[in-house]
Amino acid sequence: MAYSIQDLVALLELEPLERNIYRGLNRDIGTGRIFGGQVLAQALVAARRTIDEEDRTVHSLHGYFILAGDLDIPVVYFVDRLRDGRSYTTRRVTAIQHGRAIFNLAASFHREEPGISHQTDMPEVPGPEGLASELDIVRDKQDRLPDHLRGLLTQDRPLEFRPVEEWDPFDPTPGPATRRTWIKTVGTLGDEPLHHQAVLA
Repeated sequence: MAYSIQDLVALLELEPLERNIYRGLNRDIGTGRIFGGQVLAQALVAARRTIDEEDRTVHSLHGYFILAGDLDIPVVYFVDRLRDGRSYTTRRVTAIQHGRAIFNLAASFHREEPGISHQTDMPEVPGPEGLASELDIVRDKQDRLPDHLRGLLTQDRPLEFRPVEEWDPFDPTPGPATRRTWIKTVGTLGDEPLHHQAVLA
């Protein structure tokens, strides 16, 4: 079953239930459980929806996966407004199913202002244009997949990953601890900065 960028954005549209309480729908990606990245992204959206200032962007977040999520019921997100300062806003979000926490998020948002800027230099790597996507690599070798995984691992997805180094998902030989990969959306994500941040998270 194909999974488009529009499907992904629809998952980010949470239903407000009450002040600081939101409900998110689930999508079955074929694993029998809720994908953890979906819960993290929805928790980030819930946190941001409680902030009135438009100039706040998430600059730090920590997520803790506590229990596996149940696909059959929505996830309810409770947001604690820990701090609303002049420059920083802090939120804690608890994702609940069956009356139990399945995930906790701590997120800090910062007002845009001049400050110290630092990041790692971009490595010398080939551009994404000439690289095969992970999906194409898996599809080329799908005859090696068990029947019950073939549909799951070869379906269209909202994100495309293009590994820089040659990669064989079926080779059991240990490889490097890190991999360099280009990532982009398949389709247009839109102009909403929060959607970009949630998808990246």
